[in-house]
Parts: sequence; C-alpha cells; structure tokens
Amino acid sequence: MLGSEPGQRALQQLAAAGAPAPPDGLEVAGRGDRIPALELPGLDGKTVRLPDGGGRPLLINYWASWCAPCIEEMPELDRFAASQGADGVEVVGIALDEAGAVRGFLERVPVSYRILLDRPGPSDTSVQLGNPAGVLPYTVLVDADGVLRRQKIGPFGDGEVDGWVDL
Repeated sequence: MLGSEPGQRALQQLAAAGAPAPPDGLEVAGRGDRIPALELPGLDGKTVRLPDGGGRPLLINYWASWCAPCIEEMPELDRFAASQGADGVEVVGIALDEAGAVRGFLERVPVSYRILLDRPGPSDTSVQLGNPAGVLPYTVLVDADGVLRRQKIGPFGDGEVDGWVDL
C-alpha cells in the first residue's frame, strides 16, 4: 500500500502533520506547483541551478551517506539514469551530508548521475520540495516545465522507478 500513489499521499500527510512549520518566507512547492529555483554546489564546488532549463523531466533524490535505505536504492537509480539517454528523465542526487563523507562514499559506491550537496535543516531544499519532516530517502519528479508532479518517501525497489516516472 505504501508504494502506491494513494499510500504515498497518506504517508506524506502523516509526515507533514508531525513536522515543524517551515521557516517564514521559505518557498515550499506542493504537487502541481512550479518548484522554486534551487542553487546548490556540486562535488566540484561549482553552483548548479535546478531546474536548469534543459527541457527534461528531473528525478531529484535526497539521500545521505549514513542512510541505509538510501544506499540500497542507489544502484536502482543508477540503472534508471543510465537507461534514459540524452532526452529522458535526468536523475539528480542531492546529498544532505558533508562533502567529505559524500566523496568517500562515492569512491566505494560510484553512480553515474549528478550529485549535488545541501546541508540538512529546516530550510534545506528537500523541505522546499515538500519534505518538512526531513525523511530520507525522499524523491520528487519534476516535469520539463519545472512543475512538481510526484513525491515519494522511502526507497525504490528493483524496477519500481520505471513505472513511477510515467507522467
């Protein structure tokens, strides 16, 4: 049930009910809303803006090097990212973690998709994309126009992401 769309909506309502209110002035997107512009550093230190105007849907996955369910789903996300080609869904991982921990982790468990960094907290970008409780892993699907279409709390199982991204 929790893997279904109605189950995910119920899970998100439960998580949001127990979460603190976002800080005043923080722009928070819900389903059907255009996401706020996000500017985050990559592992190379260069700032990346999302959405980047590339005209592709984005699957944005929040994770951390210490999060076991996040680590379990990374091979599935990497497989999906590799299957998308230049015109498919772009997968972006945003680590709510320290840069050194992320670099060390990715040396052991490399992925082919882009990794950005953010600091966990009440105004991190996952909160801006509808995750006020800071649950990990947390994934959103943003369409090519920058509109938030889907949200998921918890890891993807084998093959699950393929059907989840259908807009």
